[in-house]
Amino acid sequence: MFDAETFIAECRAAVAGDDSHKSVRELVARAVSDPAAVIKGLGEPARGGVETLYNDADLTILNLVWAPRMTLQPHNHEMWAVIGLYTGREDNIFWRRTGEDGSRVEAAGAKSLGEKEAVPLGRDIIHSVTNPLPRCTGAIHVYGGDFFAPGRSEWDPETHLEQPYDVERTLAVFEEANTLLATG
Repeated sequence: MFDAETFIAECRAAVAGDDSHKSVRELVARAVSDPAAVIKGLGEPARGGVETLYNDADLTILNLVWAPRMTLQPHNHEMWAVIGLYTGREDNIFWRRTGEDGSRVEAAGAKSLGEKEAVPLGRDIIHSVTNPLPRCTGAIHVYGGDFFAPGRSEWDPETHLEQPYDVERTLAVFEEANTLLATG
């Protein structure tokens, strides 16, 4: 069974030894290679949400569940990240800054992640995420810093204009998706 406390301790040790994503990526890949164990340890994803498993200045670990057909607007992290899926699918669109002041974004690429995949994202990546499936998608997200600290950005999904990242707005997107799931 996946043990969150052991995983946290291993990630903390990995970051203490190397502040890049390389060692953490291996830990996440090992964890999600056994999806049934992760589900047994964290629970079957039944609704969208962000569960903080660990958070400090150098490391944040989340159990992130995307509700069916949920989409999150373009955003950045300002730190490296490793995303590992233990069930479902996550479609990422990668964006690049445009315009004279760089406050807008345009699509620059895409990658679909599936069960048992673990991928790193660089500190400068801007991405949006969609769960295209009619069921929940579960993923372990590990960040090389405090995910909830101020200073990040998100982009309006219609205008593509940059604005400060708003945690409350993001959590509201999860709740809206859960409402659709409940009435679906």
